[in-house]
Amino acid sequence: MTPFRVRPFALLRWLGVLLFACVALKIGAASGNKQQNLSPLRQPSDPALYVGADTCKTCHQPEAESYNRGPHWRTETGKHKGPQWQGCEACHGPGKAHVDSGGDATKIIRFTALSAREASERCAACHEKSESHANFMRSPHLANGVGCTTCHSIHAATARHDLLVSAQPALCYGCHRDVESDFAKPQHHRVNEGLMSCTDCHNPHGAFLPHNLRTSSWQGLVCSKCHIDTAGPFIFEHAPVKEQGCTACHNPHGSANPHLLTRPQVNQICLECHSTILPTTVAVPMPTFHNQATQFSQCVLCHPAIHGSNTHPEFFKR
Repeated sequence: MTPFRVRPFALLRWLGVLLFACVALKIGAASGNKQQNLSPLRQPSDPALYVGADTCKTCHQPEAESYNRGPHWRTETGKHKGPQWQGCEACHGPGKAHVDSGGDATKIIRFTALSAREASERCAACHEKSESHANFMRSPHLANGVGCTTCHSIHAATARHDLLVSAQPALCYGCHRDVESDFAKPQHHRVNEGLMSCTDCHNPHGAFLPHNLRTSSWQGLVCSKCHIDTAGPFIFEHAPVKEQGCTACHNPHGSANPHLLTRPQVNQICLECHSTILPTTVAVPMPTFHNQATQFSQCVLCHPAIHGSNTHPEFFKR
């Protein structure tokens, strides 16, 4: 049998052909990516890949009409930013490949095909600069799969403000069913009546406090925006107000008790801390002559400045 011999020049020639094929495939892939780059997290800046909003509107007339009614049409006036930040393609990505293919839906970014995080990241490319939206990417809403397009819609909004898919509070009740029942109780904040909204107290785009709570303009408790008499600062502070906040004694959404209290009787709330069976380090114990007879059951009759006082450490009114 004749031994197999490798010809050096033939081997080099085949290696050259293989190398050329690999380079050609890499260039072709790069060219394809440049043409279609549909990554929801990137926005190519090559002007040749964009066709402009007027081209989109020739086929997508209903979407164009809803787009013109909303605030996003203003992006078309920012010519200095480049085509990747203007019109329909600012959200849906470059449209040339989509148009050239006769409307192939796989060659354009469709928000219905994106995850909540991917869709929100596209929105955040513009809206994250807003102070009220800066925390959304780490918010409890997004962590639970609630993205921008869950509550907002550019093309199918029904509320008058903020492109919401439905008006508050019904929109929030869609997930927060337990809160809806609270607002049906006899004592409640006037959210259902339209005098307040959920976003007066909560920032749905994320906050640094639990439950996405907002703060007042002086960084105090959000309740003090309206209940200014409880804001302080006071010379004699009531510890629960500062340490636990208003919800230590009140249910802010609604209650069957007067003043949105968490207990039917005022003294029941006070006794949770001012009790003879608790250590004195928790709170000053109830005096022995307070036998909880009828005349002692309404603590605030004698201690009316319960949120804090400038005149007496035991919150008497003088």
